[in-house]
Amino acid sequence: MFKKLFKFNKKKQEEVKEIEESIEKQDKEEVEVEQVHNEVDNNEESEHVITEELQEDTIDEVCEAIKEEAIEEVKDDIKNIETKEEIDEAKEVIEESEYKEELEEVKEAIEEIGSEEVSYIENDDKYEDIKEVDQELVEEVKEKKVNLFDRLKQGLTKAKQGITDKIDTVLKSYTKVDEELLEDLEEVLITADVGVNTTMDIIERLRDVIKSKKITDPKDVRSELQLIVEEILTSDNSKLDVEHSPTIILMVGVNGVGKTTTIGKLANRYKSEGKKVLLAAGDTFRAAAIEQLEVWANRSNVDIIKHQEGADPGAVIFDAIKAAKARNVDLLICDTAGRLHNKANLMNELGKVFKIVDREFPEAKREVLLVVDATTGQNAVSQAKTFKQVADITGIVLTKLDGTAKGGVVLAVKSEVDVPVKLIGVGESVEDLQDFDAKAFSDALFGNN
Repeated sequence: MFKKLFKFNKKKQEEVKEIEESIEKQDKEEVEVEQVHNEVDNNEESEHVITEELQEDTIDEVCEAIKEEAIEEVKDDIKNIETKEEIDEAKEVIEESEYKEELEEVKEAIEEIGSEEVSYIENDDKYEDIKEVDQELVEEVKEKKVNLFDRLKQGLTKAKQGITDKIDTVLKSYTKVDEELLEDLEEVLITADVGVNTTMDIIERLRDVIKSKKITDPKDVRSELQLIVEEILTSDNSKLDVEHSPTIILMVGVNGVGKTTTIGKLANRYKSEGKKVLLAAGDTFRAAAIEQLEVWANRSNVDIIKHQEGADPGAVIFDAIKAAKARNVDLLICDTAGRLHNKANLMNELGKVFKIVDREFPEAKREVLLVVDATTGQNAVSQAKTFKQVADITGIVLTKLDGTAKGGVVLAVKSEVDVPVKLIGVGESVEDLQDFDAKAFSDALFGNN
């Protein structure tokens, strides 16, 4: 719309150029000169002056006409403006214009008519209906966030008891901040499976903060500890990125960590968001793995590519990629054969799957998610380190956090493996598989609302 409203600059230049060319042509043909001669008695000097005056008057008249036309166009088109942003955009175009002064009347027209139009829209019954719908959506989003946070807090109940409740007990038993207090906090963190290296890092940071802020009250240590935990868990790329189409998600991990269930929940989520999802049953070795994934596919109403039990996983992924291309799928989620991370031949087989994806699906955005069971503690860290050597892991899914009091494994995995935690499982339902948010996690862990 604004191209039409503000063609004045270009139009003025074009019209002026045409007038100048026309007058120049007329001068050459001595048509206008002859008229001037008759009026001023062939006075050459007056001829020159009057010719210039005629040229300027003609240009000014045309420019004035163009300006008036532009204002009229504004008055007509401004009726289509529906937001204050459009008015601001229009005024911005004028401010940057070479003919800012000439367009001042246009700007005034926009401000005057635009404000009346917006006022009219805001008082319109239809606008009130829209506002009501928007408010309902806002409230729905807020309620959803609250529900998710409540689920997170509930899911981390055991972890809170195993970490922050013990931290609170330690802090209450001291009247001053000293090395003994820090040693007791260190013990709590290590027993909560935070890991020795990560624990030492946390205590060192805490010691520096206590010294720099001159903290003497043990109660103040708690908030500083929470900030350190949040800082360690925060990552710029912690969000699972499936906006690009097509995207392929490869799920890796040992048997029993919850890969298939996680795939089912993700399929349900993205199908409900309107994406076209396809599943690949690449775990052909575990008994009933294909059937389990098929149940999730039916539940979420998405297609699945499968072979017989014991088939080559690479062949399944190959066929799934071909199907994804043919069906214009937005998201392909692949299960892979569960394997022991210390079995070299099985890990090499996983490498073959990645080669197939590299060769057959280079245009797809790739996410490689390592699924680990939080209840296994430091073994989860060991698994993550081993898988990272074989695969370019882009994120970690921590499942069964609701079943362990040693939730510190989240810190250990993020810190020692240096791969962002992207998803956490805090329950059995679909909603209990949540995007990882460092602040929400630390707030839930430390019992903040």
